[in-house]
Amino acid sequence: MALLSRKRVILAKTETTYGTDPTPTGAANAILVRNLDVTPLDAEIVSRDLVRPYFGNYDQIIAAQKVQVSFEVELQGAGAAGTAPAYGPLLIACGMAETVVASTRVDYKPVSSSFSSVTIYFQPQDNTAASSPLHKVTGCRGNVEVTMNAKALPVLKFTFTGIYNTVADAANLTATYTAFKTPIAVNKANTPVFTFFGFSGVMSEFGMNLNNDVVYRNLVNSESVILTDRKAGGTVVFEAPTVTAKDFWATALGTTLGSMQITHGTVAGSIVDISATSTVDLVNPSYTEMDSIVMLSCPYVLTPTTAGNDEFTISVK
Repeated sequence: MALLSRKRVILAKTETTYGTDPTPTGAANAILVRNLDVTPLDAEIVSRDLVRPYFGNYDQIIAAQKVQVSFEVELQGAGAAGTAPAYGPLLIACGMAETVVASTRVDYKPVSSSFSSVTIYFQPQDNTAASSPLHKVTGCRGNVEVTMNAKALPVLKFTFTGIYNTVADAANLTATYTAFKTPIAVNKANTPVFTFFGFSGVMSEFGMNLNNDVVYRNLVNSESVILTDRKAGGTVVFEAPTVTAKDFWATALGTTLGSMQITHGTVAGSIVDISATSTVDLVNPSYTEMDSIVMLSCPYVLTPTTAGNDEFTISVK
């Protein structure tokens, strides 16, 4: 029997009760991913460190065990405006709330309480046998990073931490991926809007990271993964303008927060819009180079208003 790296299946389903397996299925909950990396057992070890009259290792006692799962999901629409994308449960498990506006869009905004979670199934499958090891990871919460770079596919980079469960062989999962639509590359035709502090720059890179603090806890009467903070921010890179066109140096030194927006896709059902209104704080812009053209690299942080939980909105339209 040989488990094939090309035949790995990931399922994810929102938990109704934290840490309780909602039993995802391949037909309804399969996640189409790339760059999959799983640490199926990440144990915290306690060494006995006994005093003895001889050399040698000490017994190692497992004090806690968690699972780490990371992967990328192509960022695209759901195929119809007002329909939640198949990766929606993953965004929600990264500290966001989902709001469906019928026939129009689905918005994802950050939250600071009442966090959702998902159960993730991971199975590397054998090429000849009908069953393979099934890893069930409950109570998963995590972080997500958005990357939209020119001449590449836009992606969501997820990293989840979850609770270890006993591994057993199970029938090979059959995955259905029809809910995942074919993405389109980031370029002039497909990405019609990019503005940063009101400036429509010639953009080469866009990145936004929630920077969630994800903590695994295993205490008496409690085992959980919790989100303890969020420090969202990122970096955008675009052709450096003249000071007359836009003085980003003065912007960085000033105290006024700005806005940004990037819209990818032009047809309803395939549009993703990321926006931040009066919450963007520019930090230490610097020059870089691309194709012998001077570029401006602009790190930024996203600062909520006094209302809170409004640093950004991801809209799938």
